[in-house]
Amino acid sequence: MARRFRNFWQRISEGIAVQQLWAQFRADAHSSYQFYSKEVDHEPLQGESRWKRFWRIAGGLFWAMMMKLSPARRVLLLIALVLLFLPGIRISEGDQKSDSVETQFFGGLVLVVLLALELSDRVAMKRDLEIAREIQSWLMPSEAPKVPGVDIAFASRPANTVAGDYYDAFFRPNERLLIVVADVAGKSIPAALLTATLQASLRTLAALPGTLPELVGRVNRYACEQSLQGRRFTTAFLAELEPATGELTYVNAGHNWPVLRHATGAIERLEAGGLPLGINSMISYQFGSATLAAGDLLLIFTDGLVEAEDVGEREYGEERMLQVVQTLHSGSAKEALERIMSSVDAFVGLTRQHDDITCLVLRMT
Repeated sequence: MARRFRNFWQRISEGIAVQQLWAQFRADAHSSYQFYSKEVDHEPLQGESRWKRFWRIAGGLFWAMMMKLSPARRVLLLIALVLLFLPGIRISEGDQKSDSVETQFFGGLVLVVLLALELSDRVAMKRDLEIAREIQSWLMPSEAPKVPGVDIAFASRPANTVAGDYYDAFFRPNERLLIVVADVAGKSIPAALLTATLQASLRTLAALPGTLPELVGRVNRYACEQSLQGRRFTTAFLAELEPATGELTYVNAGHNWPVLRHATGAIERLEAGGLPLGINSMISYQFGSATLAAGDLLLIFTDGLVEAEDVGEREYGEERMLQVVQTLHSGSAKEALERIMSSVDAFVGLTRQHDDITCLVLRMT
């Protein structure tokens, strides 16, 4: 019997320790509360007693959850709740002794049916999302290009199954290495679809002759056509590197300022550019330049890195990131990337993140 129970528990918990399961539950509960509480108006509750505030918040959360269901399933949930809270129904036939029907059993049964319906929808959606994630992985490079004197590593962690972040590194016809990190506004499927169109348009337009600002201008005009009047804009950092000389030309289109750590320990932020892509088709982008020498490290990241939150909703922040970057005076790009991501993981723990985290590290060797 004990062996059967152990096998059952192993199957249910997948071997995860109880403390870790509890930590995951707390993280999920906190994330769910944040999701539903956004629809609760807290302003009218100011000044009310604790219990009144509690019951009003509870009612607001209940309606927020209820309205996420289809009308038919809302009715089913109400029926289940009524049956659960009824004391029981007595049935009598003539002079015969009355029988009591426990409605709680039927209420629980209706809840199980409702759970089964919701799970079937979730499994079907998850299967579609997994396919979308697989397709998205085909679009992103699995390995960095092999470039003499240049070591590149990248990583991306979606907040949901699919991401709105994009990274790439490939050679243009002018034999300069094009490096891209972009972040489409939004998350999940809508952002992932726009990421795919951005990748396709950039790859096509990068094959044409022209300078980097001209390339960014073309991509911007295409993005404006797909941006739903500026509601779906994209922040991006695009750079061209001449591997032999270390000359870097870049355009920062409203993106987080990348960090260039020189071998001397000096920090340089790459900020020249203009507005995010997809806002103004007439804008002319400015470019910046830098020179990378042996031992220099370039970190390009999306805002999900510095805005990563722990369970107390404190952000990881640029200060912590820069402290880690300052310690990266040696080692490969992959090792540097692992140290950065490990630092973020240690800070956030099991807290579910609200944005994708993407980093690209380039080290001159």
